[in-house]
Amino acid sequence: MDTAVRSERNADRFDRERVVTAVVDVGLVVALVLLGNIEHGGNPIAEPLESLGTVTPFVIGWVSVALLAGIYTRDRPLDPDGVRLAAVTWIAAANVGLMLRASSLFDGGTTWPFPLVITGIGLIALLGWRLGYRLYRRRLA
Repeated sequence: MDTAVRSERNADRFDRERVVTAVVDVGLVVALVLLGNIEHGGNPIAEPLESLGTVTPFVIGWVSVALLAGIYTRDRPLDPDGVRLAAVTWIAAANVGLMLRASSLFDGGTTWPFPLVITGIGLIALLGWRLGYRLYRRRLA
């Protein structure tokens, strides 16, 4: 038998849960970085290009590592294994974003506490929404 057999659990299809998970994840990464930018005197409305330059390394980091890790090709991206995978993925993605931000491609740098802050707050946000959503779905069931 030399042909591939597809089952009903097709990991290549895009269902609502996967799309919503991806949109919420990217939205949270953008919101976290913009919030940090605002806290340090940035103004995304007055300086949209500078804000885009601040957000871009972390979005690139998240999207690239998430795609490599296969977060959005899992049958159930919000199951316990998906939450664990998201944690590991964010730690790697934050490091990719930090390296990009420290490179000559983007303005900005990384001072000592920033890697801890972005990694920790990102973990809380990305895992927190997943766990909250799972509790919400469990309550509805």
